[in-house]
Amino acid sequence: MNIEQLDLNLLVTLDTLLAERNVTHAARRLNLSQPALSARLTRLRDLLNDPLLLPSQRGMIPTERALELQAPLHDAIEAVRRVIAETSPFDPAAITATIAIAASDYVQYSVLLPLLHILQNEAPGLRLSWRTIDTARLEDKMARGDIHLALTTPETAPETLHMRHLYHETYVAIARPGHPAIKNTLDLETFCQLDHVIVSPEGGGFAGPADAALAGVGKNRRVCLSAPGFLVVPDIIAQSDMIALVPSRVAENRQGRLQILPPPLPVPGFDMALVWHDRTTTHPLHRWLRDRIYQLMRDSAQTR
Repeated sequence: MNIEQLDLNLLVTLDTLLAERNVTHAARRLNLSQPALSARLTRLRDLLNDPLLLPSQRGMIPTERALELQAPLHDAIEAVRRVIAETSPFDPAAITATIAIAASDYVQYSVLLPLLHILQNEAPGLRLSWRTIDTARLEDKMARGDIHLALTTPETAPETLHMRHLYHETYVAIARPGHPAIKNTLDLETFCQLDHVIVSPEGGGFAGPADAALAGVGKNRRVCLSAPGFLVVPDIIAQSDMIALVPSRVAENRQGRLQILPPPLPVPGFDMALVWHDRTTTHPLHRWLRDRIYQLMRDSAQTR
């Protein structure tokens, strides 16, 4: 075979097809129509004298020849990308792209909202697509290019993905101003006697880190409402005599509407991390965006 007949677009197409094993998904990643992608696959089959991918009920099955090519081909394409990234200046102000970021509502509020304000000035051509995070399907969605970046706890991140620690979060207690049982302090007995709101992202959970801490000292609390996300909780608390433990960043900038108090017993916090797939590791835009989020969180920690 004359290698000069294989241009870079064909190699990138084959790399994407082998990763996706689905023509529809591969075409979406490559911004091609399905007929255009099928034409490229036909040309690849002719040049390599192998069917490469065979139809099946669930996408396509790679041939043995395709499996032999997959790893070295991917490594070669990533090497080309690194060379280009290192020799080409990157200007975020000139970029036009869409980035899909998966995160909980709490992270969307505390991290992605401040990031949005920054990007409107530094990268005005960059569009963000905020997605609800689904850690069970995160690896698959990142491999397909449906999600480019995720923010989650290290414990829930798939081991095959890249990860960078962002910050450590702690909990605070919140109550409404004028609460009849709370006036700028919260003791353990009062904490246990009051009605609580808890967040259960999967829905229906009525226990959390505070309950484990209470059990350690022989106490328990009354949880009367389970909510699916954190952002509704401050409004619930501001309009009732219930209380809640929330990540401290949820309570920031709400001092006028809430009493924000330390928990009456130690409750372990949690870490947050950036997570991404190998396919975006060397991409200049993605690398810049990851660094920008990390810098944002580092600056935020210094002013807290």
